[in-house]
Amino acid sequence: MHQKRSYILSLIIVFLLSPFLLKAQIAEFRDSVIQISGLTMTADSLRAIPAVSIMVRSQGRGTISNRSGIFSIVVFKGDTLSFSAVGFKRKDYRVPLNIKGNNFSLIQLMVEDTTYLPVTIIKPYLSKEEFDRAFANMDIPDDAYEVARKNTNNARLRAMARYTPIDGREGVNQYLNKQAQSLYYAGQPPPQNIFNPLAWAQFIQAWKRGDFKRKDDNYGY
Repeated sequence: MHQKRSYILSLIIVFLLSPFLLKAQIAEFRDSVIQISGLTMTADSLRAIPAVSIMVRSQGRGTISNRSGIFSIVVFKGDTLSFSAVGFKRKDYRVPLNIKGNNFSLIQLMVEDTTYLPVTIIKPYLSKEEFDRAFANMDIPDDAYEVARKNTNNARLRAMARYTPIDGREGVNQYLNKQAQSLYYAGQPPPQNIFNPLAWAQFIQAWKRGDFKRKDDNYGY
């Protein structure tokens, strides 16, 4: 009885204190969220850098500075911002945990990164005849039209249709069609196609195409 009374008293205390605890958690969450508005500029000439990617590390979210280098992002205190742009070194900035307020201005200076490409040496052909021979034997890659023409070739499509296995949707449709066909003649013998002229015409066409011969070759009979 004493244990039950203590349990009820604990529930009453938790019920009375829950609004204050919830309010404290909301206030703590609101205090940890800050809005950062800033500008990305070059470190040497203080020139605005557009299209800078500002990502919050380990969270997979971020923003991009506009053509004037201005950006705005919502983060938590203690988050790390990663600034990256083509032609500049990546810069990380960690938001202080003891920052005051919920709005913060930031000017991020970025240093240009010099990329050295390998040396390319251009040598002329020794003679015009050598150039003509190399030009005539040059392997020119297919353009988009030629690639599309090869992909839609009838022989290629027939070969792919023969050896490509059916997917899940086709398998389900094939099973349902067979099941519906078996139920169509339920309670009666199915018709014999030996007297069906259409079935004979299809058989003769398949024989002329060599469908049965190809099947025998595939299975090694």
